[in-house]
Amino acid sequence: MNRVFLIGYMGSGKSTVGKKLAKKMNYSFVDLDYYIEKKHSKNISDIFSDRGEEVFRKLERDSLVEVIKMDNVVISLGGGTPCFFDNLQRIQENGISIYLKMPAQALLNRLNNAKIERPLLKGMGDNEKMEFIQQQLGERERYYLRAHLIFNAFNPNIDLLQELIYDIDNNMRST
Repeated sequence: MNRVFLIGYMGSGKSTVGKKLAKKMNYSFVDLDYYIEKKHSKNISDIFSDRGEEVFRKLERDSLVEVIKMDNVVISLGGGTPCFFDNLQRIQENGISIYLKMPAQALLNRLNNAKIERPLLKGMGDNEKMEFIQQQLGERERYYLRAHLIFNAFNPNIDLLQELIYDIDNNMRST
């Protein structure tokens, strides 16, 4: 296994867990959103507002195709990445996917305490955010639940996660 993909809703800890996991595994770490921002010299919020979600999703897919070529890497994906085009299939075929699962209320709390406001939640009050999170999580979870591993992200144990990844890798190699 050369690639580990972290999927899940915004605020689930993909970047935080990804950095710790990459360090533990002696892998590189790539945050796909950061990769897109560097490549296009624009932050995600600006891409969304200037060019729209459809253009962003195409840029995201192109960037996914590029990072899939990297080896020995933990890749933190945007919350919507696995839900568009053939992204999930590409992810599943090119590494181990891990869904960092969290309940909607915990996601709302994290997002409210985040340093950066997410473009999709801009201008919403708590009730609106909660409705939006629950509705979008309901739509996206059918993709997330197809991950090789579903991992509780509320208080993640990186040592356990690494062990589970190695177990999955060994099982994949033996089949």
